[in-house]
Amino acid sequence: MTRNPKDFWTGLIYIFFGSSAILIAREYGMGTAIKRGPAYFPTILGGFLVAIGMISVIRSFIVAGGPIGAFTFKGLALVSVSVLVFGFIVRSTGLAVAIPLLVVISALASSRFHWRPTLIMAAGLTIFCVLVFVKGLGIPLPIIGPWLGG
Repeated sequence: MTRNPKDFWTGLIYIFFGSSAILIAREYGMGTAIKRGPAYFPTILGGFLVAIGMISVIRSFIVAGGPIGAFTFKGLALVSVSVLVFGFIVRSTGLAVAIPLLVVISALASSRFHWRPTLIMAAGLTIFCVLVFVKGLGIPLPIIGPWLGG
């Protein structure tokens, strides 16, 4: 059997999602490397996921590792709630509120939660997302939403 159950199951999850992306992308045109079609990116990304998954599964038989930890409903619930909250409030409150809430709520799922690194991560991620997505890519998301007078 495997010597590292974490790597084994992680690898299978990567293989599953990568294969799914490749299969779904078959419905669309691939295009070429110069003029990419809608299937190009999901196929390439799916291929990378399958490759990483295969490496992880093979590694699980070679390198010893610890057992899989217990399932925590609290973690699953808080991360899911954080994503839902972000989706519901991002257009009305803006990225300056939605991203920090996403980070803080999901960080509460950790047993090693501390306020200082969480707030630093929230601030850094907010700045990064505003610069990349709003300023760089021009995605029409408000930085400060209409609820806050933006």
